[in-house]
Amino acid sequence: MKPSIGFIGLGIMGRHMASHLLNAGYQVIAYDIVASALDEAVAKGAQRGESCRDVAARSDLVLSMVPDSPDVEKVALGEGGIVEAARDGLIYVDMSTIAPGVAIKVAEELGKRGVRCLDAPVSGGEAGAKNATLSIMVGGAEDVFNEVKPVFEVLGKTITLCGSHGAGQTVKACNQIQVALNFVGMAEAFVLGAKAGVDPAIILKVLSGGYAQTRVMDVRGPRLIQGDFEPGFKSKFHFKDLNIIMQTARELNVPLPCTGVAYQLFNALIASGRGDLDHSAVINVIEDLAHVQARTSQ
Repeated sequence: MKPSIGFIGLGIMGRHMASHLLNAGYQVIAYDIVASALDEAVAKGAQRGESCRDVAARSDLVLSMVPDSPDVEKVALGEGGIVEAARDGLIYVDMSTIAPGVAIKVAEELGKRGVRCLDAPVSGGEAGAKNATLSIMVGGAEDVFNEVKPVFEVLGKTITLCGSHGAGQTVKACNQIQVALNFVGMAEAFVLGAKAGVDPAIILKVLSGGYAQTRVMDVRGPRLIQGDFEPGFKSKFHFKDLNIIMQTARELNVPLPCTGVAYQLFNALIASGRGDLDHSAVINVIEDLAHVQARTSQ
């Protein structure tokens, strides 16, 4: 018998994930603080949750997909939160991207009340959520991971147990370092070429066929050179992730000089009022400094 699933957070990614679970035949009890998002999920077949506590009380397994660490603490431990419906047998899986230390804290506090927890952040953006091709990085006990894995398989393709509580978030931080630096490297390459008079489409074609090719370039490059920054993952959320990364690096005494540069470039992007654009829009900062736009004429 399939477990009943509570789903908290029906934003850009969560709404697609909840839909996949419904389509796979799971009973889903949904909740979001945005009424229209909740209405959309209910229209697709989800049951309406009244609060995080209500969702947890009616579910065997609760998933959350919310913006940041304070949001997860509120969902899990706050007034009207999961903690108020905590009981032996309940499983809580947070799929947001948050600080590893917060994931550990939530697991420890809910664990005192019998709740088994996993941190399971994802990579793949809206396209990955929409197509159920997410990469899922999991921290927690192996037996809980194995129990939840069939649910993960509805949502993603690459599902990896990374270690104990917090390990999933640590690996997600590593992922976000690489993605940010890929975006910055691609931006600098396109801007340099454009300033020299080369069509960015030519640069994209050549770089995509050689050692410089990346998944970031494949997915966002064609849209970037057309000036399409419709968000698959908003810049302000990647900047949030970079804040987590820099905080974690300080705690662990790990120097991240290149990530520090990416952090400041995203900081400039947010300060310019473009935080709701896709994270590929970091090229706008380089373009502003170089007084050129890397757009194709093709």
